[in-house]
Amino acid sequence: MSSKVLVITGINGFIGGNISLHFENELHYNIIGIEQKRNLFQRGKASYYSWEELDLITRGDCIIHLAGLAHDTTKSRLSQEYFRVNTDLTKTIFDYFLKSKAEMFLFFSTVKAAADYSDIPLNESTCPNPTTIYGQSKFLAEQYILNNLPKEGRKVYILRPCMIHGPQPKGNLLSLYKYFQKGLPYPFGSMSNNRSYLSIGNLNYILTKLIESDIPSGIYHLADDEPLSTKRIIELIGESLKIKLRIINLPLNILKSFASLGNLLHLPINSGMIQKLTGNFIVSNEKIKKALDINRLPISSEEGMRITFKNIN
Repeated sequence: MSSKVLVITGINGFIGGNISLHFENELHYNIIGIEQKRNLFQRGKASYYSWEELDLITRGDCIIHLAGLAHDTTKSRLSQEYFRVNTDLTKTIFDYFLKSKAEMFLFFSTVKAAADYSDIPLNESTCPNPTTIYGQSKFLAEQYILNNLPKEGRKVYILRPCMIHGPQPKGNLLSLYKYFQKGLPYPFGSMSNNRSYLSIGNLNYILTKLIESDIPSGIYHLADDEPLSTKRIIELIGESLKIKLRIINLPLNILKSFASLGNLLHLPINSGMIQKLTGNFIVSNEKIKKALDINRLPISSEEGMRITFKNIN
């Protein structure tokens, strides 16, 4: 039985809840969770501390920093909150790591710290150009870590995952699933695209390898092996619901008109939403696979999606 102790910030979030249960139930790690308030919803057998109690945590082999604001925004009035949480909070926990005896620090950044869209596989050598407040706040946190790296012997990983999904998902995938549950048609059938995703099963596999193996520190993009088109995801939703979904092939000029009207009237259907559904965002996972000495991740892109849609209440 392993005696490793993981300190996980944002443990009650979607990702934190999934990975903490994996390490607790499958690998028998001891988990320490950090949340804004100690009495927030708690999972498993983890010990809980608030951010104000950070200095009371005197043990921990590895720190996984997940806490942050995770949704894109173009509202400048929210920028201060994004930088406070995504940048300043990262500085706080990394400074704690530097003073602690922990051997490893894993920071969950985002591929949007590098770019917002990509038609070719986005890799770690791409010069970062984040355009959203979300991506910019994460990129500044990355820079702070890189400018304050500890001496040799301690590992620091900056992880840039694309959109993560798994049982009880939130966000766009859940909204898309519930949309088709109502029997509504998909109007963007005339547009084709490819986007990278990351299943929670593959994420747990990668994290386990990083923590239990001797993997070089650095920046790593995380994604499933194959990108998926929105059309294919819709087909997988249909399989899960056991219904044939209606796909309408509206002309491109009509879609652009809808988007322009949505921008003007601040409607849910706008240019940003259409870009997310129909734009390309392809992320390379070759560097992390080479570091792990594997050719493929254990769960295929489609199987990961099937698992996610099977576990929506």
